[in-house]
Amino acid sequence: MSEDNWSPPAVLLAVDLVILTLRSSRLQVLLVERGVDPYRGALALPGGFLNNAAEDIEAAANRELREEADLDGTQLHLEQLRTYGAPERDPRGRIVSVAYLAIAPGLPEPVAGSDAAEASWRSADDALSGVIELAFDHRRILADGVERARAKLEHTALATAFCGSTFTISELQQVYEAVWGVALDPRNFYRKLQGVEGFIVPAGTDRRVTKGRPARLFRAGPRTVLHPPMVRPDTCENGGEHG
Repeated sequence: MSEDNWSPPAVLLAVDLVILTLRSSRLQVLLVERGVDPYRGALALPGGFLNNAAEDIEAAANRELREEADLDGTQLHLEQLRTYGAPERDPRGRIVSVAYLAIAPGLPEPVAGSDAAEASWRSADDALSGVIELAFDHRRILADGVERARAKLEHTALATAFCGSTFTISELQQVYEAVWGVALDPRNFYRKLQGVEGFIVPAGTDRRVTKGRPARLFRAGPRTVLHPPMVRPDTCENGGEHG
């Protein structure tokens, strides 16, 4: 086709946000109840269209997070997850979405606004399994975001951000179990920790957590990139780990 006869296709650009945190030792995702069609009343990831051709894509992601859940995206580390552009992903037409991911501790209760009737933290496992139904292709986007978060715990010291300034090995293990969705053997977990120099360091004090022996306390070490990585275990059918 010659350039004289060519016209650009009608494509709209949107953003979607996968915001993850740990609450009550469970991986939670921020979801909104849609207040407009399509999928009015359904749960979805927060997001929306760019305001205009001049708006930066990441700025749009921050704006949508603020408008739909009253959360400040500039205080989070939003990283681009991937782009979704299947022709039939949105009944309103050809819409391409750029998805962003953030996983952070201590996030507040969201407050719904704009076209969201409600905003809340929900179980990521329930959303991934289909117990919670999501609009559009948001279950796929969430699955990609959770997988990225799980990989980040393998290769970075992110897990320590979900603990206090000092923590026990058991508390750190609970973070990995919540994000990875597996039960870890304490001995194997501690052995892996010992193999990553600078990941955690002794805090010099103990904490009595039971009537028995006090638990040793640790704090985050200087290493932010883990080498060797904390590789996820092979899982058994019951959710445990091999060996």
